[in-house]
Amino acid sequence: MRMSTKAQYAVRALVSLNLMDNGRPVTIKEISEREEISLSYLEQLFVKLRRGGIVNSVRGPGGGYLLARSAADIHIDQIVDTVEEAMMPLSCMNDDGSCGCERECITQSVWQGLGNQIRSFLASVSLEDLTNDGRRQLDRRVANS
Repeated sequence: MRMSTKAQYAVRALVSLNLMDNGRPVTIKEISEREEISLSYLEQLFVKLRRGGIVNSVRGPGGGYLLARSAADIHIDQIVDTVEEAMMPLSCMNDDGSCGCERECITQSVWQGLGNQIRSFLASVSLEDLTNDGRRQLDRRVANS
């Protein structure tokens, strides 16, 4: 199963947002430059993330985005669900995990199980977990420079 760039970029952008958060809103432009993701693409993602209650926007000078709640309370499955249409391991599966073929596949149970395992794993990882991993990576880079 491959995650779309929507999911990958949304997770990267939110880790970056959390890393740059000094109690002030962070602009999409700052995230775009740091992550080398198209500004217009990030704008589209942040509209979905705002509507999904993952981030809050602050308007005006000094405006930008902040997490809507603690990074420990935001899990990767929530981010993926907010920006993706469905998270199924096969294209022939319906959004509810059922078989979309004319005749139900005899292997459907294995694909449903895989989808459940992926969802369970993503639900077990918080944005704070990834941010802490990111901080450790940055610290190692600085130490090795």
